[in-house]
Amino acid sequence: MADPTESIHQLKIDRSAPPPTGRRWPWLLAVAGIVIVGTVLWMLAARLGGAVEVETDIARRPPSVAAASSVLDASGYVVARRQATISSKVTGKVLEVLVEEGMRVEKDQIVARLDDTTQQAQLAVAEARAEASRAALAEISAQLRNARQERDRQRDLAGRGLTSQAALDNTEAVFDELAARLETGRENVDVADSNVLLAKDALSNMTIRAPFAGMVVTKNAQPGEMISPISAGGGFTRTGICTIIDNDSLEIEVDVNEAYIQRVVPEQRVSAVLDAYPDWRIPAEVIAIIPTADRQKATVRVRIGFLERDNRVLRDMGVKVSFLESASPTGTAPEVQGVMIPGAALRSDENGDFVWIVRNGAVERRSVDLGGPRDRPQVLIKTGLVAGDSVVSAADAPLSAGQAVKTTKGT
Repeated sequence: MADPTESIHQLKIDRSAPPPTGRRWPWLLAVAGIVIVGTVLWMLAARLGGAVEVETDIARRPPSVAAASSVLDASGYVVARRQATISSKVTGKVLEVLVEEGMRVEKDQIVARLDDTTQQAQLAVAEARAEASRAALAEISAQLRNARQERDRQRDLAGRGLTSQAALDNTEAVFDELAARLETGRENVDVADSNVLLAKDALSNMTIRAPFAGMVVTKNAQPGEMISPISAGGGFTRTGICTIIDNDSLEIEVDVNEAYIQRVVPEQRVSAVLDAYPDWRIPAEVIAIIPTADRQKATVRVRIGFLERDNRVLRDMGVKVSFLESASPTGTAPEVQGVMIPGAALRSDENGDFVWIVRNGAVERRSVDLGGPRDRPQVLIKTGLVAGDSVVSAADAPLSAGQAVKTTKGT
């Protein structure tokens, strides 16, 4: 039977033995790395799982003082205050058209001619009748001179008792008759001359002239077509030869919401930007505010005049205007303090105005001070943001400070 004491001694640790020489620290580092990576991946997955999708925009420096100092923005079109569709005074067939689109014409320049064969013949007849009236008047004048001499002789003879009273009365009657015919002849000459003038006017109506200097923008008729000052029905009779506009009368017409019309005053400075030239700002000013409102659109029409003329400005071009503060210049201005952000990014609560900015995948609340009106597509932020900050313009859910977000649209 084995001694129990010896078995107990076998279970004791021999502390005199040298420690093992194996290297275990690389394994420990590998395990620690796996744990760290797993933790990071788990936190990232948890964070993305609860992220809110947002749309962002970038805070930018104002492009000009006009963009920053505008009290109201509107859009409209370039219109010609002076324009005319040139037509004829009578119905006729077009013989030739002497203008084309884009051609400049001067006042009274011939733009078209109509067939004037009938008018030429009528003028010839009127002139012939005038000549005949003058010839008849000359004949009556000669007869009247002879009748006057005969009357004077009969009066002399009657005074000496050498002729009868009947003969004297007869010569007096002939003289009076010829005198009346002479007056009638003179009236006939005047009538004939008037008919000549009418015939000449009718002939001149066959030549169509420009009423003022301008640019031809449309050509409506071709040689061989019929033209009339009134619509004759159907599509075979034209009512105009061409349309011309006076480029010096070009101006802007915009419709301003009646809720903001109090921000517009006559002679207010305006900065205009044509859709065709977005980098070109044109100085302008308010000409007039039309004193009536459109009840369907709830707008008031405003006329704006250009302060500078340029051939690039064309009728019916789209234009955006900014109504400036009264002290704002219209030309190049010094740098404006602040940044521009979309109006949708601006928020307000009991603590004031603020925006959400995106940093490292999360949102941060930032208080801001406005530098202009808030009810505009682009608002000026005077302090609180710097150019390049990414601001939230729309979110799928309410945001809170530190909320994880996913950007679905960035600019």
